Parts: sequence; structure tokens; C-alpha cells
Amino acid sequence: MSIAGEKARAALELTSSATRSEASASRDQERKMRLVQKLLVWGCVYAVLSTFVASSLLVSDQNSTDEARNSTQLLPRRALQQYSFPGIPLLALLNPSLRAAFVALQAWKAAITSDPNGITASWFGFDVCKYKGVFCAPPPDKSCDLVVAGIDLNHAYIGGTLPEKLGLLNYLALFHINTNRFTGTLPNSISSWQLLYELDVSNNLFSGTFPIVALSLPNLAYLDVRFNNFNGGLPDELFTKTLDAIFVNDNQFMGNIPQTLGDSPASVVVFARNKFSGGIPDSISKMGLTLNEIIFLGNNLEGCIPPKVGELTQLTVFDVSFNMLSGELPSSIAAMLSLEELNVAYNLLSGAIPSDICALPHLENFTASFNFFSSEADNCPALPSRGVSFDDRQNCLPGRPQQRTSAECSAFFQSEQVCPVARPPPIYPPYGYMSSPPYTYPTNIPSHNYSPPSKENETTPYEEDPSPPGSYSAPSP
Repeated sequence: MSIAGEKARAALELTSSATRSEASASRDQERKMRLVQKLLVWGCVYAVLSTFVASSLLVSDQNSTDEARNSTQLLPRRALQQYSFPGIPLLALLNPSLRAAFVALQAWKAAITSDPNGITASWFGFDVCKYKGVFCAPPPDKSCDLVVAGIDLNHAYIGGTLPEKLGLLNYLALFHINTNRFTGTLPNSISSWQLLYELDVSNNLFSGTFPIVALSLPNLAYLDVRFNNFNGGLPDELFTKTLDAIFVNDNQFMGNIPQTLGDSPASVVVFARNKFSGGIPDSISKMGLTLNEIIFLGNNLEGCIPPKVGELTQLTVFDVSFNMLSGELPSSIAAMLSLEELNVAYNLLSGAIPSDICALPHLENFTASFNFFSSEADNCPALPSRGVSFDDRQNCLPGRPQQRTSAECSAFFQSEQVCPVARPPPIYPPYGYMSSPPYTYPTNIPSHNYSPPSKENETTPYEEDPSPPGSYSAPSP
């Protein structure tokens, strides 16, 4: 049977059950709805439905509207009426949640300005579960058969904004819209997404301050806002939530990284390519039981690497490259027995590279280039012999190739400050933006091992190609 026929069958069942107490009215309605079913198959629904069933569906309309008001309190009657044909409230054929989803998705479609792949061309009719990129599932509270549980529009290159009516999708568990051209910011109405588990709005054109509304979602585990134009500071509360993955890289965030970082239970945190200043919070050592990857690449961080960083015993990736960190490489890093990637390149680090760090059992890549190290253990240059990538170029290491000149090294050691106190950050409005930061953001950062995705292939070494909804799973407690 065609989709239209299936809808007619659903209308027949709904309407007959709504008027079961009045036998004569029910028989008359069934007769008329059988005729409606035929008309739907013939493609004549819009022309003749109002003539045959308007009067018999009035009771059903009232019951459905009352149900929507009592169950969800999201859809006022006027919102339903604008999507009803004259005298025939077709939205009454859907459960309250799907009615709300229809209104939300149609409002979103109206806010879309470009859709080069025609994704939203399928967004017509009332069966929202058949819209491309929309996924339905039974709700956890069993209040109805189906709800919109996921949105996946990854890599669609859609342009437009996110309307406030998206808050009507209050059963969403996944919202993936990475690699599009959406502008503006996240609407406050999405605070109703109390079941949301994954929020991925990366690689768009969003702007403004950090989308604080995301922190009102109690079940959120995966937050990805990277590759946008968000600015200002990060709120302290970001790291007090139960987030397992936090991606804020490649924006215009600035100011100090909050000391609450150590309170985060996250396994992955990426700060790369922003304008953060100050030092790496000492509280980072408190994340030892959960943290697997942390990336500070391409900021303006200064001061020492915290000496207790070695307490991050579960860490596999530690990247602080392209900053202004100084002092020695903490010997405690040798306690990171799970470490695979260690990148401290392009800083002001000096002193010796300890033997124990070069002996880490799972090390695959150790980059210490473009610093001012003056000595290294003998087992460090031998790392390539055991299959480990090792780069110590442009330091002050006697006997090693491609080192800095004697003049460069002498000038540095004469003016060197061991772990200078990080300069206090400028005062920003709350999560606000300062148009003239008191430092120069580095512009010569090469692609190296962490590059922004191209518009044809949006992958990085720290992100596999996005998978369909449901692919991300948090670690076991």
C-alpha cells in the first residue's frame, strides 16, 4: 500500500477509536473514512476530504488537541491549525510528540537558506520518521509508539539557522549537524532536550560566546563545537558536568583555561587552535583515572608544564605544542605508562630530556623539536630503531643534526626565566569577546599532526569519519 494509504488506515483506526462510545456516529465515520482511504490512493485528498469528513472528525480534533495540551503542553491550538487543511486537522492523526516534531522540522526547513544536496526536499508530509536525516524510536517512558530520537545531517553543507521551535524535539538523544553552513548560535529552547546524549555542531559557521545552553542538558556526554567562530572565555561549569568528550578546538576562545578542568570526568579534551593564555591548570592531575587524550596545541599558554602531570596514568595523547611553555620537561611524565603520543614542540622548554621518558613502553611518537633542550639521554636518539618516531631538531643539543645556532642558544640561556609566572589574563565580559587581545596569535603553525578538516574530507588524526547516530559509546563505569 502507498504511504498515503497507510496514513488513511491510521486515520481510520484513530478516528474509530475516538468515537467508539457513539455507535451510529462510528459506523457513519467508518464508512466515510473508507472512502477517504480510496481518495488518498487516488491522490485526491486535498480536493475532497473536507467535503466528506469535516463534520465527523470534529470530536477527534478536539480530543487530540486536548491530548497535546495535557501531555506535552508544547503545541498551542493555533500552531496545529496552521498545518491543517480547512476543517480537517490532519495533525490529529499523529501522537503529540510527532505533532511537535512536525512543527519543529517545518520551522527548521523554513529557516534553511541553502541545501545543495536536497536533503530537506524529503521533509514534506506528516510522516516525519521518513524525513531524510530524521530517526524515530520508541520513547523510554513508553508514552507513545514513536518519537523523533535522532537528527543526523552530517556533511550535508546546508546553510541557515537553528530556530527556537527546535526545542519541541524534547525526546532527542542525538543531534549531529557537523560540516554544514549553519550560522548564528544555538537557541535557548534546546534546554528542553533533557535526554540528549550527543551534541555535534562542529565545522559550521556558528558564532557568539560559548553556547551555555548546552550545559543545561543533564544527560549530555559528548559535546563537539569545534571548527566554528565561538569566542570569549570558557565557563567554569563546562568541566563540572558529566561530559566524556569535550571538543572546543579551532574557535576563537580566549582567556585562562578554568581551574575546574581537574573536576571533569572526561576521557578526551581538545583545546587546540584557540587563543587561550595563562598556564595549564595544576588541577589537571586530578583527571588521572579518566583522561585518555588532552590537546593544548596552538594556543598562547605559558609557564611550566605542571610537575604532577605524570599522575595522568591513563593518558595516551599529550600535546602541548605551539605554545610558550618554559622550564624543564617534568620527569613525572615517565609515569604515563600508557602514553603513545607526546608532542612538546615549538615551545621554550630547556634542560634535559630524561631517559625514562624515552623508555616509555607504548610510545609511538615523541616530538621535542623547536625548543632549547641542551641534553638528552642516549636512548632518545635510538627511538627510531624500535619503531618510534622521534624529532629533536632545532634545539641546543651538541652533536645532533639540524640544531639551533650557537648565537640563538646563547641568547636564550642568557635571558632564560625558569617557569615564569604566567601573565594575568585581560578582563573579559562574562564569556565575552575582547577584540584586541594583548598578544599575537601564532600564524605560522604548520599542519603537522593536527590539521583542520578540508571541506572534502573532514577527518583528523583524533576523529574518525563521523558515524551514524548511536555509534558513540561512553566508557563503562
